[in-house]
Amino acid sequence: MADITRILEEAGEFDPKTAERILPLVYEELRRLAAAKMASQPAGHTLQATALVHEAYLRLLGNGEHSWENRRHFFFAAAEAMRHILVDRARKKAAIRHGGGLSRQSLDDVTVAAETTDENVVRVNDAIEALAAQDAEAAELVKLRFFGGFELAPAAEIIGVSERTAKRRWAYARAWLFKELTRSL
Repeated sequence: MADITRILEEAGEFDPKTAERILPLVYEELRRLAAAKMASQPAGHTLQATALVHEAYLRLLGNGEHSWENRRHFFFAAAEAMRHILVDRARKKAAIRHGGGLSRQSLDDVTVAAETTDENVVRVNDAIEALAAQDAEAAELVKLRFFGGFELAPAAEIIGVSERTAKRRWAYARAWLFKELTRSL
């Protein structure tokens, strides 16, 4: 992954050639993270991991005026793009014109395990935004873990802190989010 930082440093300002060089280096990692995130989505969701990666990558490229400083910055931007895609889809599906959260259920589809619902994705996103106002670093870690699908150690590496510091921030963020989410019930 040091190649990503090297390429970004060599390129200076972002250009299409930089995108062509970075994509092969990050595609499998982004695909793995998206697949892990999509596994927690409810049954019947239509967005596949590959589509999530492609849409996130397109959002990252946008109008081509992006410049990422290093690997950490790039992967955080990717996690943010995935977060926005999932939250936008959850809000759209929850809109009244789309059934207002009601969905057809078959007894064959009923499962006992808890799944992430669109409503919960939006609630968690709103709580993370409130957390960011209190502690931006903790919110950054939550975004990488919840929306990016990163385990604690890789997330700590991406944000540039020790695993021990990340554990403390994660414990604080989980407690803060639990309090915030249970308060809004």
